[in-house]
Amino acid sequence: HKVVAQISVKEYEVFANHHAWALTQLARFGGITTCSQAIKAWEAKENASSEEAAVIKLYCQIPPIAKLDNSLNTLKNCEHLSLSTNCIDRLIPLSGMKKLRILSLGRNQIKKIEKLDDVSDSLEELWLSYNTITSLDGLSGLANLTTLYLSNNQIKNWDELDKLSNLPKLRDVLFTGNPIYEGLSKEEARLNVLKRIRNVMKIDGDMVKQTERDAVTGQ
Repeated sequence: HKVVAQISVKEYEVFANHHAWALTQLARFGGITTCSQAIKAWEAKENASSEEAAVIKLYCQIPPIAKLDNSLNTLKNCEHLSLSTNCIDRLIPLSGMKKLRILSLGRNQIKKIEKLDDVSDSLEELWLSYNTITSLDGLSGLANLTTLYLSNNQIKNWDELDKLSNLPKLRDVLFTGNPIYEGLSKEEARLNVLKRIRNVMKIDGDMVKQTERDAVTGQ
């Protein structure tokens, strides 16, 4: 019989944080992988053309990707791009990725959400957990965004969430592990989110209950 090891959330966090540290050291001392190199390696592994592919996964490169570059704009048919678990520190314009629906950039070193204008009509899901983001500027134009994962960043001010109130399709959000949650119970944090993003249906992995909506509206 195959034995599957079970690990706790805390153990996973320790592993993930150590893994992120190791990637950073590789980027500093062991070289980096460029986006172009990662794309070519993906093509060789998948025996497929990146220009035609709908799903491209470039996560956890060894050595890691440290900078995004214009080779990503050759991915004209890509709908789901994963670049998680690298050492990327900033976004670039994605003018060639007009079909992009899901962008995964968790576990990087991104400080600022920016330069998403070129995918504002297509982007539906943005995964940015485990970065160092402090502001929610840069999201206001994403009219079709339904899912936003921003756990374990550095959001310290609840007013930042007010910037999401004008996203008409936003339904699923994740903010656990941010400084705004410190000192609050799970329920208090959820209600604070719901007050600011009224149309959301799922907060931190759990569906919004009618009793929570009633509490927010004063009914």
